[in-house]
Amino acid sequence: MHGKICAFLILCHVILYGCNTAPVPPEVAIAETQEHEIWRAGANFYMPAEYKAHKAALRTAKDHLIKQQSRLSLFRDYEPVRKEFGDIISGGNGLLNQIQEYKRTKLASIVAQITYFQNRIDTLKKLTLLINEGRAARRQLMSAELLLTEAQRFAEKGKYSDAEKKLKIIPIYAASASEAISPVLNRYADRNQISKWRTWANETIEVSREKGSYSIFVSKIDRQLVLYKNGRPYKTYTVGLGKNGFHDKLHAGDLATPEGKYYITKKLPRSKYYRALLINYPNEEDVRQFARAKKNGLISKRAGIGGLIEIHGGGKEGMTYGCIAMDDHHIQELYNLVNVGTPVTIVGAIDYDNIISSTIKDL
Repeated sequence: MHGKICAFLILCHVILYGCNTAPVPPEVAIAETQEHEIWRAGANFYMPAEYKAHKAALRTAKDHLIKQQSRLSLFRDYEPVRKEFGDIISGGNGLLNQIQEYKRTKLASIVAQITYFQNRIDTLKKLTLLINEGRAARRQLMSAELLLTEAQRFAEKGKYSDAEKKLKIIPIYAASASEAISPVLNRYADRNQISKWRTWANETIEVSREKGSYSIFVSKIDRQLVLYKNGRPYKTYTVGLGKNGFHDKLHAGDLATPEGKYYITKKLPRSKYYRALLINYPNEEDVRQFARAKKNGLISKRAGIGGLIEIHGGGKEGMTYGCIAMDDHHIQELYNLVNVGTPVTIVGAIDYDNIISSTIKDL
């Protein structure tokens, strides 16, 4: 009897409504389109676990849809299916937002690191160029810059993991570059060293004041030679230094410009570099320093102390073997003003907050 009633009801349904089936909820197509968007957003790469769970829920919902579709239209109930797919769409929107937030956060972090490392590299490059040295350091910085460029390209393509791998290597090169030039840089940030240089400078100026004579003062960091007269600046010239000029000279062939208190021992009117003023390097302190360096193994036992340090012409732009170079018309002017015996003091810097010490603070 029950079966006859069901059959009668089905027949009535066909007569009244035909064989048309109830429409599939629109949420089904929306969820399928959304799943493709989530895949395109990189969910499998950025949030694999969450994406896997989302796809599992979608498969289950599709199974429920197929189950409903297998029933006679009279008995189909798409409301639970519509709700299930609606929940999946809601969860998918949340997943998309998570992915976008993850990508924004990662990109912001990588951009911040790129900016930091670029500033650090620029600062180190500035220092290596400033001191006419750091060739090994510059090679390290070139490698760091190449890595930085690669990291930037990966970031632009959304390959954040690859970008981060490149960024992790950069500190190694930057630290190596910093270490290579630190022996020079640290001297210009050492307040005790600068205090000693200041004392030398003041003593030289005082001699000029007391004797009413000329004194020569050279600041390596400023690349300036100042001629004092009666204790006051009289002439200022831009000069060139040794190729390793910011080092203190230790031995022959190190291409460094010496630091200390000297005096002119000879005026050379026919120098290889136009005119020249020979100074008494090495002085007594230089000899003591040379002996200490040899004893401590800082220089070869076969190294000589060197000599023939001059203030000469040839142009201020050139790098010398350790001498102080001036433009020819300036050395001519200086040559005419000073005499044998004129004090010559050469220092690294006299300002505690000099360009090197200030730049080091940015590292």
